[in-house]
Amino acid sequence: MQDSRLTPVLSIAGLLSLWIVAALLTDDAQILPPPWDLVPRFGQELASGELQHNLGATLIRVAWAFVLAMTLGTLTGLAMGRSERVNQWLDPWLVVFLNLPALVLIVLCYLWIGLTEAAAITAVTLNKVPNVATILREGGRALDPDLDAMAKVYRLSSWVRARHVIAPQLAPFIAAASRSGLSLIWKIVLVVEFLGRSSGVGFQIHLYFQLFDVAMVLVYALSFICVMLLIEWLILQPWERHARRWRRA
Repeated sequence: MQDSRLTPVLSIAGLLSLWIVAALLTDDAQILPPPWDLVPRFGQELASGELQHNLGATLIRVAWAFVLAMTLGTLTGLAMGRSERVNQWLDPWLVVFLNLPALVLIVLCYLWIGLTEAAAITAVTLNKVPNVATILREGGRALDPDLDAMAKVYRLSSWVRARHVIAPQLAPFIAAASRSGLSLIWKIVLVVEFLGRSSGVGFQIHLYFQLFDVAMVLVYALSFICVMLLIEWLILQPWERHARRWRRA
C-alpha cells in the first residue's frame, strides 16, 4: 500500500529530474529555465495577487463549463442509450461535434455571441458535451434489465429506483466522463482565454508568450497543473473508487 502511494511522487520526481537535465543541457535560461529559477517569479506573482486572481478566473470558467457539459451530456447520452430512435436521430449530430475542431467552435462562438464570458463558457461546454454523451450512452445501454424488472416487481418509486438501481450502475460511467471531461475542459478553457479573454491563466500565457518570457509561461502553466492534480487526487479519484465499490461487493 505504501509503495502504491509513493509511486506518483516518484513519477513526478522523475519528471522533475528530466526537466533539470534538459535545462542543464540547454544551458539557456531564456529557452528552458531550471525549476529553481521559477521560485522567485512564482513568489512575485503570489505576493502581487495576480496568480490568485487569474487562477480564480480560470477555475470559475472551468466549473461553469464542467457543470453544464456534465448535465447536458448526461441527459443526452442517457436518452440515446435508452432509446434507439433517439440514438438514430442524434448520432449524426454527435459524430459531427466529436470531429469538429475545438478551435472552430471557439471562433464561431466569439463571432456569433461576442467576446463575452457567455461565449467563452458556451464554447467550452459545446466542446465537451459530445464526449460526455458518448460515455453515458454506453452507460445507458449497460443498465441491467433484470434489476429494472426487480424494481418494477417491488413497485419502487421513481426516486428510490433512480437512487438505488440506476445511479450505482451509472456511477462508473459518470466518474469516467468527469475525469476525462475535466482534463479536456481546462485545456480548452486556456485556448478560449488565449484568444478572447482579458483574465485567466490562458490570457497570462498569451501575454508572456508575446514577451517570449518562458519562465512566466511555465509559472502559470505549472500552477494550474498543480491545482488540477489536487482536484484529481483529492476529489475525482476517491469518488471513482467509491463509485466502483459495489462491483467488488
